[in-house]
Amino acid sequence: MKQVVAKINNPLSDLISDEVYEILFTHGLIDEKSVRDYQIRKKFKQLRSNKISAGDAIDSIREEYPYLQFDTIRKIVYQIHK
Repeated sequence: MKQVVAKINNPLSDLISDEVYEILFTHGLIDEKSVRDYQIRKKFKQLRSNKISAGDAIDSIREEYPYLQFDTIRKIVYQIHK
């Protein structure tokens, strides 16, 4: 009998393999808010590289994350990493 394993969508596929992500996720070691913020920063950089204004890029991101305010997204994308 085959075992069916549900695949978890890996939003960090450019950083880690699907297998590693799945192991970390199943053990509760993935901070979903940090993953979301990473995706937002990545999307913002992509939009800005396509010559889209910062305000329009943030508005575009807000369409994907309507529960976040404009200023919240702005703080995420301009946050300085240590």
